[in-house]
Amino acid sequence: MLHEVISIAGNASYNQLTDEWLENQIGMSGTWRELDQNNVYFSTARDAARFGLFNLARGTWDDQQILTETYFSQMTQTSQNQNPSYGFLWWLNGNGETVFPSSTVAVNRPVTLNAPDDMFSALGKNGQIIDVVPSENLVLVRLGGNPDDAEIPIVMHDELWEILSQIIN
Repeated sequence: MLHEVISIAGNASYNQLTDEWLENQIGMSGTWRELDQNNVYFSTARDAARFGLFNLARGTWDDQQILTETYFSQMTQTSQNQNPSYGFLWWLNGNGETVFPSSTVAVNRPVTLNAPDDMFSALGKNGQIIDVVPSENLVLVRLGGNPDDAEIPIVMHDELWEILSQIIN
């Protein structure tokens, strides 16, 4: 539904708008495809990392401000009361209470255990992950097959950060 709204507002296809507004600006490539009633973005790990670095730089690329500071700040803060750990299409780690996908119940835990509080994440279908951690100047990308049957493999993400936190600290 979001794709349709943006396409109508932008008077172009979602792929065309992504090319114009983002990919051409930061030198990445990819394509949106409908898959199992979801719109899924296909790209390489390098392009996902580039997108992560763009967000690590708060919407700036090659000294060009592509996202306004106001929008970036809003995007990485709680966007509504139902889920304090969700911004504008980003999962926010340090907010304590989380409602995970396919659930209506809040659990008293961060999105990802052992990860820094300032981490924000793009968590996609089948365990596709882009983690952005400003305090560590770090972007982590995980692409590949689904490691389990969960819509978003929370346990795998927790285990990954359990190991990474030992290395970082």
